[in-house]
Amino acid sequence: MNNTGTLIVAISLMIIMFGMGLSLTSEDFKRVARNPKAVVLGLVNQLVFLPIIGFVLVSTLDLMPEIAIGIMILAACPGGATSNVIALLAKGDTALSVTLTAISSIITIITIPFIVQFALVEFSGEGGQVTLNVLQMIVQLLMIVIVPVFLGMLIRAKATSFALKMGKPVQIASVILLVLIITGLLIKEKHNIVPYFKQAGLPAVLLSSISMVLGYVSASSFKLRKPQAISIAVESGIQNSGLAITIAVVTLKNTAFGIAGAIYTLVMYLVAFFIIIYGRYNKS
Repeated sequence: MNNTGTLIVAISLMIIMFGMGLSLTSEDFKRVARNPKAVVLGLVNQLVFLPIIGFVLVSTLDLMPEIAIGIMILAACPGGATSNVIALLAKGDTALSVTLTAISSIITIITIPFIVQFALVEFSGEGGQVTLNVLQMIVQLLMIVIVPVFLGMLIRAKATSFALKMGKPVQIASVILLVLIITGLLIKEKHNIVPYFKQAGLPAVLLSSISMVLGYVSASSFKLRKPQAISIAVESGIQNSGLAITIAVVTLKNTAFGIAGAIYTLVMYLVAFFIIIYGRYNKS
């Protein structure tokens, strides 16, 4: 993508994150103290288990370097606003889902650069010659992710009625923007899209489904309630693909790295369908 396209991708994610900020309050962060076990377990699944699952998958499967790196970028990302909607539809603990999304979005500002740097070195085929300006990436992520979220939260706190009115239009705009980004990415890589889809489809499905199952099983093992287990499963298996694409296009300036994120966006709803059915109709 040219500089204009890169700027559009960055602004689009900022709008998406601003929309998420409009839905957050300080209460979402205070829940950590009241329910530490569920929050900590959810974060461990997202920040520790998910990258490990991603690494095992890309190391086991015979993937192109671009797809392997793209999957690792996905595995490094937090849950997105979509995960909160899916948790709601699956009758999960929506408050826990929102809390995990908010906290993981902050923590991953630090963890993403190191996981991405590891993936570049491990899978690019260029060994130690590949370097990433970690500090620059952290600053970019702060500006694209944290600042818009903070502004959204500030407006929610100071002008609650306005924030509530703006919530739905911003969410709709966010979906439209994400669709446009993915469409542009697929058009840019149209000559490679068939082999890319063959390569990225399976690991994308496996990344989402394995992490979701592990999230639910680990939560159940620690005697958490079913709604909490569902939310942890969803937060583990539904990642912020918009952020993954933005990292590929804006930070790494390589649209091929974003293909995995684009394909993940398409297949994660298939995985989400099963957790929604389970949550709504399984009475155990």
